[in-house]
Amino acid sequence: MKYKAVRGMQDILPQDVGIWHWLERKARSDLESYGFKEIRTPLLEDTSVFVRSIGETTDIVKKEMYTFKDKKERSLTLRPEGTAPIVRSYIEHSLDKAQYGSKLYYIGPMFRSERPQKGRTRQFHQIGIEVFGSKSPYADVEVIMQLRNMLNSFELEDFTINLNSLGCNEVCKPKFTDKLQKYLEGKESRLCEDCKRRVKINVLRVLDCKKDSCIQVVRNAPSTLDGLCDPCKDHFDRVKEGLSKLKLINIKETKNLVRGLDYYTGTVFEVTHPDLGAQDAIGAGGRYDNLVKDMGGPDTPAIGYALGMERIILALRNKTTSTDTKSEGVVYIATLGDMGKIEGLKLADEIRKALPSVVLLTSTMESSLKSQLRAADRQGAKLVLILGEDEIEKGEVLLKDMIKKDQVPVKRKDIVEELKKRLKC
Repeated sequence: MKYKAVRGMQDILPQDVGIWHWLERKARSDLESYGFKEIRTPLLEDTSVFVRSIGETTDIVKKEMYTFKDKKERSLTLRPEGTAPIVRSYIEHSLDKAQYGSKLYYIGPMFRSERPQKGRTRQFHQIGIEVFGSKSPYADVEVIMQLRNMLNSFELEDFTINLNSLGCNEVCKPKFTDKLQKYLEGKESRLCEDCKRRVKINVLRVLDCKKDSCIQVVRNAPSTLDGLCDPCKDHFDRVKEGLSKLKLINIKETKNLVRGLDYYTGTVFEVTHPDLGAQDAIGAGGRYDNLVKDMGGPDTPAIGYALGMERIILALRNKTTSTDTKSEGVVYIATLGDMGKIEGLKLADEIRKALPSVVLLTSTMESSLKSQLRAADRQGAKLVLILGEDEIEKGEVLLKDMIKKDQVPVKRKDIVEELKKRLKC
């Protein structure tokens, strides 16, 4: 008998593995320069972890999960995505109290029993992040900026980051769900069989359908943005304003972008690439501010994303390997006020480009300077760069040495050279 790999699961052969190593090194280097720490969860989880988090009526749970009973009749599932296992681990190990529990990343395989397609396999691999604890729109801005910068470091071109907001579960989603159901009344005959079912049990999933007939039906559907409550609208406006001020290109506001997982709330985004055809998504993410609490943990806002490695490799075609980087030190940027937050993100980006071996940490929490200095100390920062309205007006950065306990003003234009001298890099 000639054995073959299970359908939809592929061997990564020695002649192909170089680009995988290259991507992983690039991703680790970029993510760790933002202060992310790696987490590795088991491939198997209790099935209820995914049913509770992803949603009982989603296609992933109903059709795509590899679920089976073990010898003790426990229902186990091969992980179909990375967020739910990390939230489970976050709660189980009280990572909200840990030194490195707020910014996590993962690289590894996921499993879904869906029809194999080009760049879409039943065992597939993801690079993903999760950021816990900040409800600030600047957390969204930094996550999207980091995503954009990492895709650039992969030398990926022509991608688009599509952006939308679903609003909150309390007001916005119920209001929009009612509008969408009314819009679809009398149009059910034009929907696919799955979407006819979705209209009754989870109508938002209709917007995520990739079949042409359903795409045509929802083309003129009401927008999720029209029903946002004032706090959700303000949050999304501040996200868009922040991205605009940072002059991030390739970002497009996209009507009725939704995700195939029920836990998303507020900001959502999806990365697409024209070389991938009809199934053009490379990755996606967004806010899930209720998930940690819904799974039995503390009330903790969060945001994250996942990228499909097979999809990126398909878009990249042929790339060569790169070299590892080594961190020369940790620098924390403490900011005060809205303008300070934006200027802090700009400054961090400038320093990362000039000094890629330095770990740059920024705070998106709207907390006091004292709290930020404590956070910098906990995370082992050698130097803290302080930016407030006074410093911005003067064109300066206040540099605080956490070891010598002194601080001096430095001209903004000279900060890179000053860091080189102090960190010896």
